[in-house]
Parts: sequence; C-alpha cells; structure tokens
Amino acid sequence: MRTFKALSALLSYPSRDLQLAVPAIRAALNEGLLPRAAVASLAPLLASLEGDDLYNLQERYVLLFDRSRTLSLNLFEHIHGESRDRGGAMVDLLETYRAGGFDLAGSELPDHLPVLLEFLSTRPAAEARDILADAGHILVALAERLTRREAAYAAVLDALVTFASADPRTEEARALLSETDDNPEDLAALDAVWEEAQVTFAPDPDAGCPVSRDILARMDLSPAPNMQ
Repeated sequence: MRTFKALSALLSYPSRDLQLAVPAIRAALNEGLLPRAAVASLAPLLASLEGDDLYNLQERYVLLFDRSRTLSLNLFEHIHGESRDRGGAMVDLLETYRAGGFDLAGSELPDHLPVLLEFLSTRPAAEARDILADAGHILVALAERLTRREAAYAAVLDALVTFASADPRTEEARALLSETDDNPEDLAALDAVWEEAQVTFAPDPDAGCPVSRDILARMDLSPAPNMQ
C-alpha cells in the first residue's frame, strides 16, 4: 500500500529529496485507500513542502516534533515515557517487524510513526487497520494537538484516525488529551523533560540521518502506470 509510504514520507524531516518527491507522494495518495476528503485535506501540507523554503520547513518541523514531548512521533513516549515498560514494548515491536520481514535501516526508533507506517505499507489493509487502531488514542491526541497549533501536519494524523476508526471518546484518548501541551519556546522546561537520554533500539545509531537518503528510492513512490 503506497499510501502508507506516502504518509511516512510526509512525516519525515523535510529535505530536498522530500520536496522533489511531492508529485510522486501526491499520486500515491490517490490509490484509493483513504477517503477523497482525507486526501484533499493533505493538499496544504503538500503545497507547503513543495514550495516553501527548506530551512523554514525544517525549523517548523523541529519546533513541532523535536521540541515538544506531547507531539513526539515516537508513539511509546506517550504511554510509557522513559519507564522500563517502554523497552519491552520496543522489543515486541521489533519482533513484529522481523516476523514480517521488515528490518530497520537507520537510527530511527521502532516506535517512530514514519517507521511504523513504512512497515504497514508491506502489510494487508486489515492488519494495518488493526495495528493503527491499537494506537488510536495516541493518533487522536496527536491529531488534536496539531490542530490546536494550526499545523498542516494535522491532516496526516486525521487521515490515520479516519482509517483506523479511532474513537476520541475512549478513556485512554481523554487521558492523553487532558495533558497540558508543551511550550516549545520554554527551553528550560524542555531540557528537564528530555534530560534522560533515550534508549536506542535501532541497528546502528551512527548510520547517519535517515532524511539524507533519497526519498524516491527509499519509498519507491514513483507513480504507477495508471497514475500518470
């Protein structure tokens, strides 16, 4: 399912490769997995990635996802934090990847949402929906928090919430939504939150920044013949 590869790319750190891949990403999103309204809502993000200054895009991305724990794309951060339970959950997720013939190729953590989406692109739609539904409360919280900040990335999370039929009324979702959003400008508070180094579960932490890789080649997002 190329749609999940496209969504994974959209949630990746902006790079020149990503900007060049936008036409292929746009085509992949039209394979029919998502409702038309969900695809249409992604247009502002696609336009921004394609046309905005790269440094501005990178600054915005870092401000959202790297300097705000409540917007972390590492899913287990929202339910386990730095507890020991996170390590066990990470190992279980790695085993799920390996059982599906999927190996991590960079320094990303297994629970990084773009990594999960890339894995789901190799699985049947029903299995992908079940896995995303298990994380539905986290997806709901991320979508709402991004919407509060009027971030174009909210459309990606909204699309995942729709696909997974995630319910924002569950106890787990309400608990996450009750948390106070981080202030990315409060550096002292952020330093206190992130002072403990994250455990690295990827094969090689020195493998290099994954965003330096060619997105088109990694994601195989060249338009299919019927999408020309």
